[in-house]
Amino acid sequence: MLTFFKESLIGQYITVFIVSMVPLIELRGAIPFAYAFNHTGTGFNLLLGYILIAIGNMIPVPLIYFFARKVLEWGKDKPVIGKFFTFCLEKGEKGGQKLQAKAGQGLFVALMLFVGIPLPGTGAWTGTLAASILDMDFKKTVTAVICGIALAAVIVSIVCALGFGAWFGITG
Repeated sequence: MLTFFKESLIGQYITVFIVSMVPLIELRGAIPFAYAFNHTGTGFNLLLGYILIAIGNMIPVPLIYFFARKVLEWGKDKPVIGKFFTFCLEKGEKGGQKLQAKAGQGLFVALMLFVGIPLPGTGAWTGTLAASILDMDFKKTVTAVICGIALAAVIVSIVCALGFGAWFGITG
């Protein structure tokens, strides 16, 4: 089964799409997969991979914005899931407070940069949760997250291009 995702072209596209939806990994993890698949000789199209990654990274955004906060609030005092839900809620609240403290009126730009600069704990999931907690406008949130995803894609792509270029330059 794993060889399907590694060696077949459709499996590679499914892999980058799914990886881009995983919290904390998101686009930052999916782009290196796309670069690696691009060098397997299966005909992986990097542009199509990027489109699937962007779509996959954006699919959870409306769900997070409208439902995550409610679900986390509901589950924070439940026995098995409470600690994890509390952790997620606190992470979103801290992210929101940092954004608000740094941004003031420039919350849109701050959210875009928060999502776009690929550091641990940032990204579309956390940024959208923070925007939801701050009661930011949905359209502004989605637009800022899309811009942030584009920025993160450029940064991660440059790092991957340099890294893979160096690796294949050395190994021939």
